[in-house]
Amino acid sequence: MELYGYPLKAKYCYPKPPPTKILPATSTVAATYKNRIPYQSESISLPWMPNTYYKAAALNPTLAPLSESFPGLPPTKIIPFVSERPNGVFTRHTLDDWHRSNMTNYKESETTRHNAERLRADLSRTIKDVYQQAKRTQGESTKNLGERVNDTEYWKSELCLELDAMIRETNSLTDMQKRLERALADTEGPFQVAHRCLLNREKRMGIDLVHDDVEKQLITEIKVIRSCRERLQQCLNTVNAQLMCNKEARQELEKDLADKQMGHHIDNKCYQLKNTSRGIHYYRGVERVDATVSVPETWARFTDNNIFRSQSQRATSAKLRASTESILMGTADEMWRQFSKVNDAFTSRITETANAKSKIQTHLAKTRQEIFQIETKIQVIQKTIKDKEVQLKVAQTRLDERTRRPNVELCRDAAQIRLVQEVNEINETLRNLHQCLRASEDMLQMLVRSKAVLEHDLVIKSNSLFIDQERCMGMRKTYPSTVQILGYV
Repeated sequence: MELYGYPLKAKYCYPKPPPTKILPATSTVAATYKNRIPYQSESISLPWMPNTYYKAAALNPTLAPLSESFPGLPPTKIIPFVSERPNGVFTRHTLDDWHRSNMTNYKESETTRHNAERLRADLSRTIKDVYQQAKRTQGESTKNLGERVNDTEYWKSELCLELDAMIRETNSLTDMQKRLERALADTEGPFQVAHRCLLNREKRMGIDLVHDDVEKQLITEIKVIRSCRERLQQCLNTVNAQLMCNKEARQELEKDLADKQMGHHIDNKCYQLKNTSRGIHYYRGVERVDATVSVPETWARFTDNNIFRSQSQRATSAKLRASTESILMGTADEMWRQFSKVNDAFTSRITETANAKSKIQTHLAKTRQEIFQIETKIQVIQKTIKDKEVQLKVAQTRLDERTRRPNVELCRDAAQIRLVQEVNEINETLRNLHQCLRASEDMLQMLVRSKAVLEHDLVIKSNSLFIDQERCMGMRKTYPSTVQILGYV
């Protein structure tokens, strides 16, 4: 058996033998290929060089006139694709087969088209039904969303009205609370004045230590002020508790309103969504997630309860404001009647405090002037340091650039020596300047500390002078004012 693809037995691998006969003219063989069709082999899966080809190539071809019996060749060597029919005609099927095949194809095509038409009609009806069902379902959902949006808007308006009313009531009660706090704070001044008067009078020496009518009135004033403070404090505690209740009700309203606004925004967004809207996506399995926590009845009842609670708290707050107003009027009247009976003077103490305050102001002015001057010097030193730093940068940059000189150009010349000296001199100057800057800053800190002490002492003296002169002397002429006690100022 010969191996496929082994070309050594091919005829073209040997020397070509000389032709034995001359080829016939083209005109003599034209009749043999005039109506000839190419031969189609039954199998196209032959190897590259089959044995048949090798045997045929090994023969010495000879040309002879064409004839029907091919003389000169044995029967086994006749070319297999030459037909024995007249004129070389070779057929596979009959004409009836051809027509029958065409008719079969036509009928199959018609049947397929008919089925396709029926399928298209069914698909059109199905698509139309799908669109109508989707439109109807989407319309119902949109309608329900619109009703939900309207319900939410209604409760939003109710919540807004109640919230505005609660805010106004809370603000009014807050004003009353501030008035109580101011009134309570305003009673601290007279109490401290009366108590200090008693303490100062205890320092009297000799015959001045007597239990006179002024001391009795001061003791009575302290008792009245304490009683008024206790009643004001109790009322203030009640107001604070009511404010907490109002704030809780307000927070519930605000939370409910915020939820309503968010829900309204989401439902309105869902209501306005269309098939052509942006931002629509697939959310697999979202229809199986039930995150609801209420039904329409509990949803409406929740908001109604919040509104009812707010209304109840507003009514309680209004009653409390009325009772607080009466307490303020009563305490103001008592303190005014008792305070009008006490009138003592602290002239010596006011004079001493005023003198001390004047001296402190003088020292404080001098200290501030010195601080201004030392700050100016610090700015000058800082500017000098910056200028020297720039000069140092220039000198160091020159030295750095000169290190890049090539080969023998790296000469320690006079310029190099002077640059090094300049850098050292600038560094020494900068050290001295930094020391001066630190010393100036330390001195500035000391001056600032001294100024703070003086200012603190001035505040203390001013406060003492204010208590003795304004709270004691001034208020004993005009205090307790009904306006101040009631907390209007």
